[in-house]
Amino acid sequence: MSQIQVGQWLDLSQAQLSRIENGPAPETLSKLVKWATVLRIPPDLLWFKLPNVATVEPVDRQGFLRVAAATAATVIVSPDRLTQMLSQARTTVNPTRVGAVEIKQIHEAAQLFARWDATYGGGLVRDVVVAQLRVAVAYLKANCSARDRAALQMAVGSLAHTAAFMAFDACAHDDANSMFALALDCAEESGAVNLRAKILSSMARHAIWTGRNHDGLGYVRRAFTEADKLTATERAMLHTTEARVHAKLGDVPATLTSVANADRDFSRCVPGNDPAWMRYYDSAQHAGDTGHALFDIAVHGSFIGEARDRLTAAVDGHADTAARSRTMSTIKLASLVMATGDPDEATTIANQALGRARDLKSQRANEDIAELRRYAHRAKVQIPTPATTT
Repeated sequence: MSQIQVGQWLDLSQAQLSRIENGPAPETLSKLVKWATVLRIPPDLLWFKLPNVATVEPVDRQGFLRVAAATAATVIVSPDRLTQMLSQARTTVNPTRVGAVEIKQIHEAAQLFARWDATYGGGLVRDVVVAQLRVAVAYLKANCSARDRAALQMAVGSLAHTAAFMAFDACAHDDANSMFALALDCAEESGAVNLRAKILSSMARHAIWTGRNHDGLGYVRRAFTEADKLTATERAMLHTTEARVHAKLGDVPATLTSVANADRDFSRCVPGNDPAWMRYYDSAQHAGDTGHALFDIAVHGSFIGEARDRLTAAVDGHADTAARSRTMSTIKLASLVMATGDPDEATTIANQALGRARDLKSQRANEDIAELRRYAHRAKVQIPTPATTT
């Protein structure tokens, strides 16, 4: 393949591509894993372990290339050249001193992987993120100025949260617990109250998913102890998580109160005030999160229309960058209609949901599909078996 062809894919000139291709071998493991996976380099030629996947769908190829170019300023080269680079590369030696450059790199890694996770699910690159997290944790042992120490802890906490949520999405619950704990420790030691709130909200969602509803409520209440320091968006996020817990516990009045509080705070949002990790929480996300909360009371006959309207708004409003959230809201909507409405309409929505789920690597989506099948069975409806999305 010519440099001109690859350059057109990546929006690079031939000269830029040539400089990158002929430059020194990269040492960042995440780049090497991406390249080796895309080009299907035989595992026995590599010195490191690839994520446990059989193939990469051809449709993902251009996505891999664009991510690599846009976020790491790297490029896919010929398989022979890449194999040579991989054989020459070694794991980066941990630095003895860490400063602003390394801290920025950790933040950028956390944001990159969070975007990937939201779009495709965490299953494909989770091993890579864990490897990056190990490096970041090693940075905590390096020398660092007092001025940068809190920023370093916050950056590592952000990456640990991303890794933890990916583990949660893969239903690797022990891994998720340990990485959430690391993330929370870093956030609290650095005094990062906004990051702390996000981590506690995610920990609450994980607790709810694993049936520990009272633990989930405790995490939300812990986050609210510093509510006056949070943005309106963050408070809305916490109220939606609180609503999910109350709904799981069957407390309809408390669920409705939390949803109302979430709506109130969301109406006061000023996106420019929010930290980077809250950019995902737009109107579609708010509709989906509150719709998911209301789902658990709607399937028992309360506020069915409200739950359906919110889930529909989420499905219609999510962009492609939030493909996992869109898919999971579609699955939930199908389950709700299957349980409370017209089975034929529910089947149409279910087929749409299953089609979207095929593009994800999310065990949570799989478990929601299993729930959808249970509702379909009760309605005496058969829906097709999806391709695996783990």
